[in-house]
Amino acid sequence: MNRFPRVMGMRSGYDPVEVDALIGRIESTLGRGPHTLDPVTADDVRQATFHSRRGGYLETAVDFALEAFVVALETQAKRPVRLALAEPTGEMLREEWFETQAARVERVAFRPARMGTGYNEDEVDALLDRIVATLRGTTDYPVTGKEVREARFSTVLFRAGYLIADVDAFLAGISDVLEQRRA
Repeated sequence: MNRFPRVMGMRSGYDPVEVDALIGRIESTLGRGPHTLDPVTADDVRQATFHSRRGGYLETAVDFALEAFVVALETQAKRPVRLALAEPTGEMLREEWFETQAARVERVAFRPARMGTGYNEDEVDALLDRIVATLRGTTDYPVTGKEVREARFSTVLFRAGYLIADVDAFLAGISDVLEQRRA
């Protein structure tokens, strides 16, 4: 699987095996993918180096993605309490809290992907619409936190798409909120 565009011709780029291994650890740390991988910090990502390999990944595309992952990892590290754990008690407060979460989903704005791949905006927006309907209790087919954590989107290359790290980080947090909705 190619996560990033490859260099053309006889040029060298980042070793795809090494890049994919780091990305796997990052996704695991952010709550996506298997949790059996060692967690990674923003500093680990900043200090990462890769061997060159003929036909490897395009360096600029990988570098842009890693910058976004650093932001996501730093944001995650600054959160002292997971959002879902801060849920108020009482039925009226509970419904108000879910309404504020639904409004938060409606307002989310993901950064555009630059110089590389991003998630298909229509697919992400469709899932966000389902999440809002679930949080408001207005759907016969609610989405679960597990479905959100396991959601996969098509990637787009060189056209409008959402920054993968932003979407992944947001969905990891909102999946916890959805688990509280079912409780």
